[in-house]
Amino acid sequence: MLRVIGAGLPRTGTMTLKNALETLLGAPCHHMAEVFSRTEVDPPAFLAATKGDLPDWETLLGGYAAAVDWPCSAFYAELAEAYPDAIVVLSRRDSFETWWKSANNTIFQAFEAESRGAEFGGADWPAMIDGLWTKTFGDADRSEPATVKAAYDRYHERVRATIPAERLVEFETGAGWEPLCTALGLPIPETPFPHLNSTADFNSQNLDEMTSKSPDRS
Repeated sequence: MLRVIGAGLPRTGTMTLKNALETLLGAPCHHMAEVFSRTEVDPPAFLAATKGDLPDWETLLGGYAAAVDWPCSAFYAELAEAYPDAIVVLSRRDSFETWWKSANNTIFQAFEAESRGAEFGGADWPAMIDGLWTKTFGDADRSEPATVKAAYDRYHERVRATIPAERLVEFETGAGWEPLCTALGLPIPETPFPHLNSTADFNSQNLDEMTSKSPDRS
């Protein structure tokens, strides 16, 4: 049963948020990193969802107490309806420019890799990514920053218009434990707030580690 739904885009500190929420809730948090070990389940399910065929969320996400990052964050509205008691966390960078630089230096490179289908679990993977992009950014072309920025701004406005203020936690990178703990009614842990998956981390370790979980690499 989800207690937290992430609406933030990839590269908005979602790996850090995943780790923090797992500490607070004592249960797993779904994240794109999870998909690499669920390639037979998640890509086809989320690809179908981008086409309007929504899954039974509890069957797909059973055992998770939270879900952040793509693919789940693209369905924040649908998940918020399915889990009306869950809070929604909109993780953000300090500006579009910061997010754009980080995304271009990490995930966008993976999106455009010629071998992305074979690397990331077959044909459903790139189709899922394309569907998530369209659901989030419409017809914005990744090669046109101004167009993406307009879609980026519309996305954040849409989240704020969709989720009631009393359910929404706007979480800027570096905000620490307090906003999450206040929204969840939990004490602030004594351990420092994590900081994970920087651009350097992603490029030096995470991509190889994630792809090694693909059935094609086992």
